[in-house]
Amino acid sequence: MSEADTVLALLAGGADASTAIAAPGREPLDYAGLRDHIGRTIGRLNELGIGRGDRVAIVLPNGPEMASAFVSVAAAATTAPLNPNYRRKEYDFYLEDLGAKALLVEAGSESDSVESARSLGIAVLELHVPDGARAGEFELAADLDGPPVPVASPGPAGSGDIALVLHTSGTTSRPKIVPLLHSNLVASAGNIRRTLRLTPEDLCLNVMPLFHIHGLMAPVLASLSAGATVSCTPGFNALRFFGWLDDVAPSWYSAVPTMHQAVIARSSRNPESVASARLRFIRSSSASLPPQVLHELEDTFGAPVVEAYAMTEAAHQMTCNPLPPDERKPGSVGPAAGPEVSVMDEAGTLLGAGEVGEVVIRGPNVTPGYENNPTANAEAFTHGWFRTGDQGVMDSDRYLTLTGRLKEIINRGGEKISPKEVDEVLMDHPAVRQVVTFAVPHAKLGEEVAAAVVLREGVEAAPAEIRAFASERLADFKVPRRVLVLDEIPKGPTGKLRRIGLAEQLGIA
Repeated sequence: MSEADTVLALLAGGADASTAIAAPGREPLDYAGLRDHIGRTIGRLNELGIGRGDRVAIVLPNGPEMASAFVSVAAAATTAPLNPNYRRKEYDFYLEDLGAKALLVEAGSESDSVESARSLGIAVLELHVPDGARAGEFELAADLDGPPVPVASPGPAGSGDIALVLHTSGTTSRPKIVPLLHSNLVASAGNIRRTLRLTPEDLCLNVMPLFHIHGLMAPVLASLSAGATVSCTPGFNALRFFGWLDDVAPSWYSAVPTMHQAVIARSSRNPESVASARLRFIRSSSASLPPQVLHELEDTFGAPVVEAYAMTEAAHQMTCNPLPPDERKPGSVGPAAGPEVSVMDEAGTLLGAGEVGEVVIRGPNVTPGYENNPTANAEAFTHGWFRTGDQGVMDSDRYLTLTGRLKEIINRGGEKISPKEVDEVLMDHPAVRQVVTFAVPHAKLGEEVAAAVVLREGVEAAPAEIRAFASERLADFKVPRRVLVLDEIPKGPTGKLRRIGLAEQLGIA
């Protein structure tokens, strides 16, 4: 397959009559229809005064219209998806920080983003789904103060144009703007397509939020780049997952580890759905997948599970464990899967196999740099390599194992502890279903080790018992001094467990 250089060109390979976008209970949209829809949307946005380089914030619920809005707006301008669960003050910040020219919402939306946009003088575009529309088809109406200003750069976007802007999570500092060019997205989609060996026969069940790089790139854009199908659900729902598995009959899905754990927890109640599933593989990304969960998934569905390592600044995928018959290494995030990947010390020297350092990457999928942030760029780029902020080690086969996020490493009186290592030990306890190890402030040591756990249904275990289990398997300084047994561990907006700030969130700082 020849490589495209824009999101629009990426869709050219899909056969006219093949399904591009589907949704449970909806008439599917084929590739001919998707290309026509994108062409109409480019024209409509130009009519409304929006063209190449203009930023359109998108606040839509998960589903086929969100998926098609992502590719349609990116083909004409710059798309900036935002979390629909934000509140007014958050929208005020993000819309102003992005310099958005327009906000795209569904017709009749009661989102706080609408009032925020109006207060900032940002045009509001309403998405209407006509009666009988196929999955992903929509029309745009505008709430404008006057006639639109003619577009300086109409028509489809080019390879060097910014296709997508997203903010970093900003857990420890002001969120940074990550601009991703069309060339970045195209390179990343191709990397994912090749890694997963996607073909037009594949059908992905998307359960990931589409305001996040994971859902946008792997289920949506990688599928479309292969001429395959993506079926867009309203978002992850453990109670509906097995019904979708029956109705959609996907060949794969991609999710974060907490979602996989929820699927496993309900699998025994849905034996017929599990038995009839025809998954070619299961993909995990966006957070570390405990080896125990990987094995449970494989035992449940009889399909290989591949873990990918990804981040926004890389337009998602950086490494990935390969599919059989190539070797997969549970606990590892696999070899480089697109960009160059290495490990570097603080001085900027690349390290060899077995040496622990900061993971660095470079390649055509990597952002050219944070927007309007020279300080962050100076810290992030060394000799052309992007510093990920993750600590890891390569083995002799160039498979990468992550040992922790540098900012999450616990410093207990000078002893450095990887929370991931403690997680994996505690996950071996037969009563533990989910765990996150994190730092709590300590007056003398600086930081102390704590762990929050969720127990398996119908199983009991006291904190002291879990600590005793850990003390038999870990050096004393690594054993959590405090274990909290919770019904649920707080998660971020994409379902990821967060270590930073968890002590404050749980009221034990």
